[in-house]
Amino acid sequence: MGSTIKVTSNSSAKGSIKVAFATNDNENIDAHFGSAAQFNVYDISADDCEISTIIKIEEKDVDKTVALLKGVDIVYFVNIGATAAAKIINSGIFPIKYKEVVSIDDEIKKLTAMLNDKPAPFIKKILEKKAA
Repeated sequence: MGSTIKVTSNSSAKGSIKVAFATNDNENIDAHFGSAAQFNVYDISADDCEISTIIKIEEKDVDKTVALLKGVDIVYFVNIGATAAAKIINSGIFPIKYKEVVSIDDEIKKLTAMLNDKPAPFIKKILEKKAA
């Protein structure tokens, strides 16, 4: 299935989102959803960002990977199959696909700036759902 490494965190910031990045090199969003070596999960708020979990994928099984991502709000990757995309969306996770490799740090900076300034409608919806 997969091994999960939890990182102890004192942060449970109000207005935070849980974001997973599909990665093979630990620095970039550089993996296809179905073949990622791991997902690095961060708690991101307007003024803080901490890695909370590293999910190592040991078995390439879409259903098991989706189950491991339970509780994540957004997942980033460079590609995904239609069936996997439907399963992600049906589990309440917002998928974001890039066509090229992007730095995880750069994307975190964008998300933090967006949370500080003007969150995109899909992020507002996530925050509203969490506050309810």
